Amino acid sequence: MSATVNYSIAALISFAASAALLVKSRNGDIARRAAAGAGISALWALVLVGQAVFESRLSWVMLLFEGLRYTAWIVVLRVLAPANVPEWSRRLCLAVCVAPILYSIAGWIGRYTGAWSLPLDSVFGFSGLALAITGLVATEQAVRFTPGVLSSPLRLCLVGLGGMFAYDLFLFSQAQLLGGFDLETWNLRAFCAAVLIVPLALGAWRMPASEPRVFVSRYVVFYSSAFVAVGVYLSLMALGGFFVREHGGRWGHALQIVFLVGAAALLVSLLLSESPLRRLRVFISTHFYRNKYDYRITWLRFIDTLSGDDEDDVRRTAVRAVAQVFSSPGGILFMPDEQGRQFTPVAAWPLPLESIPGIAPVATSHDMVTFIRERHWIVDLHEYRSRPHVYRNIALPEWFATNPALTIVSPLLELDRLAGFFVLYEPPPPFELTYEDRDLLKTVGRHVATQLAQHDADRRLAESRQFEAYNKLTAFMMHDLKNSVAQLGLVVANAQRHKRNPEFIDDAIGTIANAIERMTRLIDQLREGQRGARAQSVRLDELLRGAVARCAYKAPIPEIHIAGSPVHVRADPERLASVLDHVLRNAQDAAPGGTVDAHLSTSDGEARLVVRDTGAGMDAEFVRERLFRPFDSTKGSKGMGIGAYQTREYVQSLGGRVEVQSSPGAGTTFSIILPADKVSAAQPAVTE
Repeated sequence: MSATVNYSIAALISFAASAALLVKSRNGDIARRAAAGAGISALWALVLVGQAVFESRLSWVMLLFEGLRYTAWIVVLRVLAPANVPEWSRRLCLAVCVAPILYSIAGWIGRYTGAWSLPLDSVFGFSGLALAITGLVATEQAVRFTPGVLSSPLRLCLVGLGGMFAYDLFLFSQAQLLGGFDLETWNLRAFCAAVLIVPLALGAWRMPASEPRVFVSRYVVFYSSAFVAVGVYLSLMALGGFFVREHGGRWGHALQIVFLVGAAALLVSLLLSESPLRRLRVFISTHFYRNKYDYRITWLRFIDTLSGDDEDDVRRTAVRAVAQVFSSPGGILFMPDEQGRQFTPVAAWPLPLESIPGIAPVATSHDMVTFIRERHWIVDLHEYRSRPHVYRNIALPEWFATNPALTIVSPLLELDRLAGFFVLYEPPPPFELTYEDRDLLKTVGRHVATQLAQHDADRRLAESRQFEAYNKLTAFMMHDLKNSVAQLGLVVANAQRHKRNPEFIDDAIGTIANAIERMTRLIDQLREGQRGARAQSVRLDELLRGAVARCAYKAPIPEIHIAGSPVHVRADPERLASVLDHVLRNAQDAAPGGTVDAHLSTSDGEARLVVRDTGAGMDAEFVRERLFRPFDSTKGSKGMGIGAYQTREYVQSLGGRVEVQSSPGAGTTFSIILPADKVSAAQPAVTE
């Protein structure tokens, strides 16, 4: 078999392998790189065909393609070899393959410019030997570093590459020993390479699919394609204008201007029209990508719209977010009413709900609602009209007939519960509702259902908190009023026995005046919201004596112990008096048969009031978890559970603190520590 035939067969087989691998190139890097390697091998074989036909000697082009061929196969081996192959070894193999390429380019430039002259014959043989050794080393590393048993496709690839490298090693080593190439061995080289490329291509074909390392987004492809199309269009129009000018005679120049203006107008109309651009997007998504949507961009836009504040109504925002995903011009949202008897239209986009003619609620027992609830299906009205049996011949609401543009009914599912449904207008053509659209509709529907349920829960929680705040305000008012009622009740209880006693009458009038003042103060505070605005310097010892006097009607009567100078603090006297009343009365309630002592002293610029009782006491957990919690009382229906809370909050607002020490069976010590006013230092000492 002649050299020309051998090289021609090698070129044909290599081209066929390259074309076959290009068909499979979407499988990943191996198929793409093997296709490139086979294509370069075909060109390499064609160079050898030219050398055989013209019976030329070795040339720089031959050395160039030797380097290119080996570089292509080393690049394939870089993908086949596992990641644990040393990086320095990968780079060294690649450098050995690139060196002949650079050398051949330098030699060719020197030859045709006459600037220098580089040796070729000796370097060609040495380079071929170095390339063959490098290829075998790279193949051995791919085998040695691959964990476990080699897969069948990988074995085929390595057999093909290793066979080519082994034949070249034999050829070039023989040339080095004999001082020249054996003609028969050289002529069979291309044929052997063509035979060995078959298992290589078969192995690359069978390799499992892998994702490309560089991802080209749909937007890049779309805009690149649009720019290329515009460029081609402008080029064709320029050629057309040139043809018109050259063959238009006397009117050639004018016809050229008219032709170019018309072409420009046509281009602008195409760019401003949505249909051609949409068709280009559909074409790119259909023929260049596995999925119809770029889910990263789609989901980010969906979330951004759903969480935006462009619309006051969150339900209208939800309709807009879902419609934008499918480029639908609008839609309507239906949700169940308060009684759960029907699904009513609650929002629409972009038109207001009132402007949609014929729209009406849909009963929960309607065929369509029952079908969606049971099957969780999306109703494609185009498919329904042509094949109603697919949807069990269900009846549709009558208002669909008055709104033929409504074509998609998609459920909103919260877990397995039907929380509502969307009705979307038909997206612009070309559009066909595929399984991918249905899956995406269900996904965004579940997300919207959760969003709307969360919004409704937040609304209900806000209303509940408003009622809770109102109830708390009522409880605080009742607590303050309870103290005034207790004073008035004490007057009424003693009226029958002391009503003829002038001193009792005076005390009763004072008590009533004090209660009126308290209630007036409470009304002013509720109206103005300025609790504690009357802070002034008051004597804490006098307030304590007044509180003990008011609590003296009940046993045990508190005993007062005041050490040091009269104690001044800055506070609202009425509120601080209420705090003292509460602390003393609680101590009396806790120790009905015991004692209550109140100790007042000053130290380090602080006034310290300590109230001790010999009652049952409290455990540490109760003091820590429940004592100061509002609306948590141990008195049952007799208490509001806010006295201790009010006491601590007011004392802290004055810059003080409350300390409680208690244990079961050992009584309770309740301490109130307040910053002492500087007026205290100028007062004489008092001891009781």
